[in-house]
Amino acid sequence: MSQDLEFDVEKHKAAAETHPVFNQPTALENYNAYTSDAALQYWTKAYGGEWAEDRLQQYGALAGGDLIEAGFLANENKPTFYPHDRFGNRIDLAKFHPAYHELMSSAIEAGLHSLPWVEKDENGKGKKGAHVARAAMEYMHNQADSGSGCPLTMTFAAVPALQYSPEVAKQWIPKIVAKKYDGRNVPFFEKEGVTIGMAMTEKQGGSDVRANTTRAYPLTDELGNGKEYELVGHKWFCSAPMCDAFLILAYTEKGLSCFLMPRWRPDGSKNAMYVQRLKNKLGNISNASSEIELRGAYAWMIGDEGRGVRTIIEMVSMTRFDCMVGSASLMRGSLAQAIHHTSGRSAFGNNLHQQPLMQNVLADMALESEAALAMTMRVGHALDNLDDEHENLFARLATAVGKYWICKRAPHFTYEAMECIGGVGYVEDNVLPRHYREAPVNAIWEGSGNVQCLDVLRAMAKEPAVVDAFINELKRAAGQYPAYDQYLVELQGEFADMDTLEYRSRTVVDKLAIALQASVLIQKGEKDIAAAYVSSRIAHNGAVNFGTLGTDVNCEAIMKRAQPQL
Repeated sequence: MSQDLEFDVEKHKAAAETHPVFNQPTALENYNAYTSDAALQYWTKAYGGEWAEDRLQQYGALAGGDLIEAGFLANENKPTFYPHDRFGNRIDLAKFHPAYHELMSSAIEAGLHSLPWVEKDENGKGKKGAHVARAAMEYMHNQADSGSGCPLTMTFAAVPALQYSPEVAKQWIPKIVAKKYDGRNVPFFEKEGVTIGMAMTEKQGGSDVRANTTRAYPLTDELGNGKEYELVGHKWFCSAPMCDAFLILAYTEKGLSCFLMPRWRPDGSKNAMYVQRLKNKLGNISNASSEIELRGAYAWMIGDEGRGVRTIIEMVSMTRFDCMVGSASLMRGSLAQAIHHTSGRSAFGNNLHQQPLMQNVLADMALESEAALAMTMRVGHALDNLDDEHENLFARLATAVGKYWICKRAPHFTYEAMECIGGVGYVEDNVLPRHYREAPVNAIWEGSGNVQCLDVLRAMAKEPAVVDAFINELKRAAGQYPAYDQYLVELQGEFADMDTLEYRSRTVVDKLAIALQASVLIQKGEKDIAAAYVSSRIAHNGAVNFGTLGTDVNCEAIMKRAQPQL
């Protein structure tokens, strides 16, 4: 072989090496999910959560650091169900990857499941801003992993319901609020800390829990609140079956009642709760959801007999609030990825952040994300002040309105973020596919969109004062934007024709939600954000598709506010 030919071979071999990677951003990782998020810091402080600043910064470092990898691992290694042990004994055990336990222990040790119940002011009352601070912590956690948020939410939300039964509460609540995570499959009395699940729906009823067939039978002559029963029936959705106890609905002679069913009986034997299978879900992969049969399962009645819906709704109202937090969190996580990625990419001769149309899309998404967070924190503020009549009445309607709207917006939002990133955002190495699969769940769980609308109508009919409180809240923002003021006039006109209100209820709740987001932004938000929201959502009705902002909007400023500050 000639020297020239040998040279050519080496040249071609060198040319075959992998080409250098350029025009690609760095990964969004190893950052602080709190200090990098200007909007989260702003709205946490706006509604009284600033006293938790140090805790939020500490958890922000976890959520933007180690928990990102844990979230990927917990979703790549889904829970596995073991009905029996190797000797044939029934164990009904869901096993998890260690990353799942890391997510749970990190959250519980930080108090994500208990903050409002344990933080007290100098008078021994609940500390103001605690619901807001906890929401901020949850908002960050869900960006790393939403599945573990399900048992964390239910554990948190169980406390108000259990307080209907002082005897049971005395035994269980100290373990529920403890900053101790114990994932072992052992009786609750052997643990310092426990988690709580929920099982309401059945195959034939779904959201219509009055159609349930599960029955409860007294175990002694003593009946009613705090007493012992056994449950016979099935539950179509039990989330999450590895918890230490579950709030459950079942019928007694006096009607649908609420019960706390432990996974282990007080004598240390396995309770008669049999897991049929784990659900093979679209998203929410790291969390186990199951179907169960109850074959004489031991339980305590919680609250008055026949008033189970009233009792468990105390839990549901809190889990619905967390649906707002979770969906707003998915929006923020998706937006952060989109803005960070596009900041490191060029196309058609310019960085994507200099492309006018991309600016329009990203700024529009940033508005949507901040409006969702602002409305969520406003409801959190109401939960912190339920002793105030206005806040109490406002929260009853605002929770359903917010849950409906934010959870509806999240799926389209996460898709749009994926499109901003392009093909890289569509592959599983990126978190966006997980966010996209996760996004529909909050709109379905804890009452679908139609259920939320009907709950709004029921609240209005049962207690008209909730409408007055909601409208009065909206009026606090009047007088600054003529388009907003006119919107309020037209909104109140929606209630003139009560005969068709149910048929039109989605339209009405849409408008209530947009008005509330505008109101919060006008009253408490940055002026540029409020003006852009009113211009795009109120004056020009641009809430359907992203990238339709008017030329009066300062897109660059809004993008800069939303970009993760690393």
